[in-house]
Amino acid sequence: MVEGQEGVSWNDWVALARVCEESGLEGLFRSDHYLSVMADGERESLDAWATLSALAALTDRIRLGTLVSPVTFRRAGEIAKVVATVDHISAGRVELGLGAGWNEREHQAFGFDFPALFVRMGLLEQQLAHVTRQWEELPPAPVQRPHPPLIIGGSAGPRSSALAARYADEYNTIFATVDECRERRARIDAACRSAGRPPIAFSLMTGCVVGATREQVEERADRVAGRTGRDPAELIGSERALGGTVEEVVERLREYERVGVERVFLQHLDHADLDMVRLIGAEVAPSVG
Repeated sequence: MVEGQEGVSWNDWVALARVCEESGLEGLFRSDHYLSVMADGERESLDAWATLSALAALTDRIRLGTLVSPVTFRRAGEIAKVVATVDHISAGRVELGLGAGWNEREHQAFGFDFPALFVRMGLLEQQLAHVTRQWEELPPAPVQRPHPPLIIGGSAGPRSSALAARYADEYNTIFATVDECRERRARIDAACRSAGRPPIAFSLMTGCVVGATREQVEERADRVAGRTGRDPAELIGSERALGGTVEEVVERLREYERVGVERVFLQHLDHADLDMVRLIGAEVAPSVG
């Protein structure tokens, strides 16, 4: 998962997509922001869905999607049409993450309304209903049936859990510990039971720095710290991120798997480091797949 608003150029996206395909990884997902979060808006940010549409035409295998597109600047009819279009271009490889939005500064810069959270959650519910209905009733019908997978995220609070149980195919939580994932998975499962449907998939998005050696791990963590302003200790040894050697990261992933995490989106903050992507594909993914 790449933070696309942090200066990821078109050439960077092409290189990332190609190495993901070559390395056997499942997919390439990106954030959906119009303004840099980590550099006071100074880094370039190509539009998420325009980028994904182009990548869909350049790739053959990997899945593509957003974590997540805010309802505050992606109107329901427009996002439903765009995602259906990318589903056709990709021959059925697109997924849509939807959320309530959070970056008020970004909204101000681009002229988007930013109402209170309870209003945004209401907009999210309306958008989920509209998008699913549009995919069912209006052309073009998506390639994937009944529709492209819908992902909702959060901390498994009552409202997002209920929305996920009603509309989503997957619930994604971010930067959570193993114990938090166990608890949140249980709440999502309970919401699905209350809605009269089987449990939906449960996934985690978290920071990742992995290396073949401890020295390589530390070098990569230092580069991420330089790009983000974060302490390298937030990645190495943190309960809320995956930082370490291949063996250490694989063991942590297995811990998450044991508490019900079915898919992990690895946040790759040093997007130019294609060698780490290759390492994940060659040594990490096969050990937990």
